[in-house]
Amino acid sequence: MRHCGTQTIDTQRLRLRRFEACDLGDMFRNWAGDPAVQTEYGEPAYTTAEAAQELLDRYIKGYSSESFYRWAIIEKESGRNIGQIAFCRVYDELCTAEIEYCIGTAFQGRGYAGEALSAVIGSIFKSTDFRRLEAYHRAENTKSGRVLEKSAMHITDNVERFRQQGLAPEGEVCYCIERS
Repeated sequence: MRHCGTQTIDTQRLRLRRFEACDLGDMFRNWAGDPAVQTEYGEPAYTTAEAAQELLDRYIKGYSSESFYRWAIIEKESGRNIGQIAFCRVYDELCTAEIEYCIGTAFQGRGYAGEALSAVIGSIFKSTDFRRLEAYHRAENTKSGRVLEKSAMHITDNVERFRQQGLAPEGEVCYCIERS
């Protein structure tokens, strides 16, 4: 499987790039320390800057692998880190990855998540051998649902995470897009 790792992607309003040490303050303030964002994202809220620093260190260390994909979402106008988008699971043998994303509460409702998702899909299909990208959201997470509904992805019966665990999605809505 041909990987490219986390490469910088520019859109009209966003720069998607690798996390850097300077991201800590924005990351903690805008999303990693916000229980409302982290609960929807399926992660705990980081209650101290030290805990967020450990998370950031893990992200930065991950870039040593070409199969690690995690972008800081930077709002170009302000230069602030407003969220992230990543492949939380990569299935090399299937040329498939699962996408996750989060945007800070103060930046939601502006189309940033959809813009980032579209940019990642386009870039990854051009630069790698991935044949399928998947995502899902909990049915009650309507904000994430709207992002996926508006994307080029379409609803599917299941995603690889559940298949590997021998589970059917219960309360999750699954989406995918395949290389055309």
